[in-house]
Amino acid sequence: MNKKDRAAKLMEFLDTKYSDAKCSLEHKNPFELIVATVLSAQCTDERVNKVTGELFDKYPTPDKMSKANVEDIMNIVRPTGFYKNKAHNILKIAEAICNKYEGMLPLEIKELVKLPGVGRKTANVVIGNFSEPVGIVVDTHVKRIAGRLGLTCSDKPDIIEKDLMTLIPKNKWNVFSHQMIDFGREICSARKPKCIKCDLSEYCEYFQKKKRGGG
Repeated sequence: MNKKDRAAKLMEFLDTKYSDAKCSLEHKNPFELIVATVLSAQCTDERVNKVTGELFDKYPTPDKMSKANVEDIMNIVRPTGFYKNKAHNILKIAEAICNKYEGMLPLEIKELVKLPGVGRKTANVVIGNFSEPVGIVVDTHVKRIAGRLGLTCSDKPDIIEKDLMTLIPKNKWNVFSHQMIDFGREICSARKPKCIKCDLSEYCEYFQKKKRGGG
């Protein structure tokens, strides 16, 4: 089965099983989402949501956060790990929004990736949820599943993204990422994937290789 056919089977499965998939980071606007996404690096979304509840209660706008003491932000975001870098980054993001972008987070990828702590993945998260997507979010789940299904031969996120963009229709780019994350959490996990229970096992290069005793 070629890549396009496997991608079609994947999308059919995802649309059936994860039709209501959505961003699991709690947010009300682009500013809250970019901060939450920066905090989510090497941290669970569940923990981030607990932290951002307190963070946004105290600093609900870029203006208020830009005037915060970085040590106060550190104390709040400490549970997310790497809290010193994250606190400095979200403070600088808030300052940039106020000083460079007149209080409104830009929704252009070329501007978002200029912000501290923001790469293409984070930019795609924000744009995909608040504007027309320009790419596909490639997190650890998307990277793992795409590789296992043979939709890409690369382990580099930018190349994986380009490969997937040729296989997935643009109107599905945003929901596709959310569906893949849910699929990765529930079935296609990193350490103990539930291959026997997976409806995609017959199309999966990873599972077929395991069956042949190749890993």
